Amino acid sequence: MSRPAIAVLDYGIGNLRSAEKALEHVGADAALTADPAQVAAADAVVLPGVGAFGPCAAALADSGLDRVARDAVAAGTPFLGICVGMQLLYSSSEESPGAVGLGVLPGVVRRLPPRVKHPQMQWNTVESDDELFAGLGPAPWMYFVHSYAAEPTGHVVATCDYGGPVVAAARNGSVWAVQFHPEKSGRPGLGLLANFVRIAGGGVR
Repeated sequence: MSRPAIAVLDYGIGNLRSAEKALEHVGADAALTADPAQVAAADAVVLPGVGAFGPCAAALADSGLDRVARDAVAAGTPFLGICVGMQLLYSSSEESPGAVGLGVLPGVVRRLPPRVKHPQMQWNTVESDDELFAGLGPAPWMYFVHSYAAEPTGHVVATCDYGGPVVAAARNGSVWAVQFHPEKSGRPGLGLLANFVRIAGGGVR
């Protein structure tokens, strides 16, 4: 059985290779790339991200991969945004006024409420019945590092409790986004990535 080709968008920010290696570990032919042709030919696309919304949005635009990402979404290619990569799928963030996201998911990214410690830097349980979480159990533990999160919309498919419900994952068709770091979340995180690889290969959905 062939390994699904997954393009990990290489737009010059940190920690991209850990996502690539985790995807390789669970059965993907993953590659860091900034080549639009390679992205267009891939079975799925992953947009990781660490740091602040504004610099990441600027780096994505400067690389030209913002257009490539939108093209992949428009083509219906399975797409996964991770951490700040999730936030970039929204139109904007309170963290970086004036910075423009991809606008793939409706809503904006807002600062976590003041009554909780910033950032949320901990393991937390996630509740979801979406296929991306299939086989992970009723409340798998995932690792979070963030001070901002998407506002809740009809596209939310997972939440965690951090001073109240916080959006942990969203989905719009073939686009998934997770606020936590699956590549740092041990067996449950690798299980989630394995589900995405199966989706990329046509084995779920």
